[in-house]
Amino acid sequence: APEALVERALELGMEALGFSGHSQVSFDPCGIRDLSAYRTEIGRLKEKYAGRIKLYCGIEQDFFSGYRAPGWDYAIGSVHYVHKGDRYLCVDWSAEETARIINEEYAGDAMGFCEEYYAHVGAVAEVTGCDIIGHLDLIRKFDEAGTMFPEDDPRYRSAVRGALDRLCTVERVFEINTGAMARGYRTTPYPSLWILRELRSRGAQIMLNSDCHDRRYLDCGFDTARTIAREAGFATAVIWENSGFAERAL
Repeated sequence: APEALVERALELGMEALGFSGHSQVSFDPCGIRDLSAYRTEIGRLKEKYAGRIKLYCGIEQDFFSGYRAPGWDYAIGSVHYVHKGDRYLCVDWSAEETARIINEEYAGDAMGFCEEYYAHVGAVAEVTGCDIIGHLDLIRKFDEAGTMFPEDDPRYRSAVRGALDRLCTVERVFEINTGAMARGYRTTPYPSLWILRELRSRGAQIMLNSDCHDRRYLDCGFDTARTIAREAGFATAVIWENSGFAERAL
């Protein structure tokens, strides 16, 4: 529940907390079904905890939800599906489903799946109007070892760089997302170190997000994320403050 997250944030000494409930997608069961109730609840909490913690009501705007509606404090743009023909193929359901998609939908061509995924990612900012790019290499959620999607494959790297070339034409903020660490799928956050280095070379900014889904993991993996960000060459990250981004030392 949102209030449990607020109480945990206070226990941790946090000065602010941003919510980013998932937007509605007709074929996805995970989106918030009553966005009005969500807004109302976060508004109630803003009033209740005023003076103790700053609260922000954002949205995780899925690629297939289209352009963000007005009224959110911020939007995180993300891609959870690849659209192929008349089918929507989920990239973060399970390792078994990922393997099935590669074998049945792409005739064993894992890089073909990656190329279509990153083509969607490259367009996510213009499609959703987001402020922040979410979990950029989510397609590797179940493949930290690189057995399905080897990161040194030239096609993989080309697909990623193509997405970054589109996304970094203006100033963008990319999240370092520790959600898969909290849920036991990965030991490191999204995106990979080499992608963070690519972002640094392009002058992009980063922010640390837990994507926790659970009060117990509200700050999960942040020390690891900071270490990796510094290794990639970042000295600062941004936070959301009032109605824009503010830079802070890592």
